[in-house]
Amino acid sequence: MFVGNLLNRIPIEKVLFPPRDNTKALEGFAATMTAPQTAKEASPEQKTTPTITQEPETTLKQETVATACVPCALGHFSTTTGLLVEAVRFKAEGITSNEVLDRIAKALQEQNTLERVDLTPEKIRSTPDWERDIAEEALQQSRGLRHRLETIETIEDLEQAAADTEGYYRELNRKWWKRRFAKTGKTEPEMTLEDAKKMAAEEAAKEVELKWQSPEKK
Repeated sequence: MFVGNLLNRIPIEKVLFPPRDNTKALEGFAATMTAPQTAKEASPEQKTTPTITQEPETTLKQETVATACVPCALGHFSTTTGLLVEAVRFKAEGITSNEVLDRIAKALQEQNTLERVDLTPEKIRSTPDWERDIAEEALQQSRGLRHRLETIETIEDLEQAAADTEGYYRELNRKWWKRRFAKTGKTEPEMTLEDAKKMAAEEAAKEVELKWQSPEKK
């Protein structure tokens, strides 16, 4: 009778479905939480080494050195001759006249351009044999004239320099054209005097622009 009353007090589901023993499951879970995990060492990332494509070395192109410009020398000497003749016209005002001094300065500029641009040693060396001696002579004459103008003191010095320059310009012009015609067999010049003077004026303008842009002017 006592046993029957006891069974009546126990829920039927506990009788039919006894409670699970979770002890082992809890122990297993606790073990997984406390046991040190052996982490797999991550394999180092394989860094891709960039392939450097070497560009083929480009061969520097050497600029062809231009030959000495004897026609340009004709242009410069022609301009200088005109400037000095014009300066002599103002001789009554004396050697210190602005008209005289300004023309001497322009003549010096012409000869400086000739020597530093048109008749450089490198250009003369690359000049054809038939006109190389003419270029060298023109260079020496230009240097001599430049030194005379840099040390000029009197109107008489100016007059003599003007006469000598005019005479040399005439000689240079005749010599170069005759040599050229004999070499090429042509009776007509490829470049007129006006063309040579224009070329010389352009070179002089470039020289002035370079000097104006130099650090010394700034």
